[in-house]
Amino acid sequence: MKRREFTRSMLAASAAAALPLPQPVRAAGTARTAPLKVNGARLNDHLTKLSEFGKNPQGGVSRVAYNDADKASRPFLMQLMRDAKLDVSVDAAGNLVGKRAGSDASLKPILFGSHTDSVPFGGNFDGDVGSLGAIEVAQTLSEQHVTTRHPLEVVIWQNEEGGLWGSHAATAVLGESDFAITNSSGRSVREGIAFLGGDPDHLERTRRAKGSIAAYLELHIEQGGVLEKEHLDIGVVEGIVGIHRWDVTVTGFQNHAGTTAMADRHDAMLAAARFVDAVNRVITSEPGRQVGTVGKLAVFPNTPNVVPGKVECTLEVRDLDAKKIDAMFLKIEAEAKKIGAMNGTTFAFKQVLDNVPAPTAPAIRAMIAAAAADLGLTHKTMPSGAGHDAQDVAQIGPVGMIFVPSVGGISHAPNEYSKPQDITNGANVLLNALLKLDAAP
Repeated sequence: MKRREFTRSMLAASAAAALPLPQPVRAAGTARTAPLKVNGARLNDHLTKLSEFGKNPQGGVSRVAYNDADKASRPFLMQLMRDAKLDVSVDAAGNLVGKRAGSDASLKPILFGSHTDSVPFGGNFDGDVGSLGAIEVAQTLSEQHVTTRHPLEVVIWQNEEGGLWGSHAATAVLGESDFAITNSSGRSVREGIAFLGGDPDHLERTRRAKGSIAAYLELHIEQGGVLEKEHLDIGVVEGIVGIHRWDVTVTGFQNHAGTTAMADRHDAMLAAARFVDAVNRVITSEPGRQVGTVGKLAVFPNTPNVVPGKVECTLEVRDLDAKKIDAMFLKIEAEAKKIGAMNGTTFAFKQVLDNVPAPTAPAIRAMIAAAAADLGLTHKTMPSGAGHDAQDVAQIGPVGMIFVPSVGGISHAPNEYSKPQDITNGANVLLNALLKLDAAP
């Protein structure tokens, strides 16, 4: 499954970077000198209630996209959106969309949101914080009688964890090979979209053209430990790393483990072990924030008394610089050839994922930083090492992302946790960055 190619420069980013940072819009008939703030207690209560859908004995959730818990949570989410005075619908891709009119119908909409599906045995904050934070922002605007210039759309994207499929369907054309991909729910993308109330045969109804939105904002937990270690409140995301992934097949010769001399073996497992070490050596051979992972491995025939004849594994390389990813891979590929020559094995690489880096818009980064400063919150600029829906939305317009601390840097696990005050801080930054963005020319 090869991802789309798209222009690496952000839409009008260079022009946007020069925009002034205006003050938040005023509520009708009022004067406000302090930043507007959300109801943090309500937001965190909504997070607790959402955690009941797919709750597992480990304390986390298994609300995998397209499973029964995922579907069961959607009426709850839609009611929260209605409570926030949003006009709620399910688009053709199965995404939940809540619209709010602006004062100038000629302006393009500002989108903000995240996802609520989890990995198997995941946590209660990944995606949820951004989704419910967006709803809380909308509700705060409604309660404070603030009318933005731009139309607003809160979007809860479906199946982020399985491959960004909700945002991908809204920004690109899905092929039959995409529709056929099945996740741990047992449903394919095509089946899952229909299961959630979408229409996989008419995705053109939900597809958004490049330049059709004013911007996209996403609040998210960091999923790493940088903010907590440095005692910082907010991460201003400078970009989402590119992710290149390959299926790697190591081929040797299967033979008897007792009668084949060590010097006569073409052991695919030995070559694979050397390959794993080589990936680590190459990735750490030069300074930078690049990462490389061999995360999956299968041995054939996987029997104690047989010299393995084949090993299948994965290789994944991530970085904000696409050229560095390519350079790292070429070095790894060269190392694999050397390893194969050592014991008569061969390596074959098949690229299965090509998500190019998605930089955030400089002007939006500045607005997020200014919003944090207005609220008295500390912040730093940092990359996102994980993929997000913002990566797809960056195809059609400028994006910005806000991180809040993850305790212990833990994510994709039941003990994933972000403190209530940190979550409230993030939602407040989202709210005030949104208002700054709305007021910008």
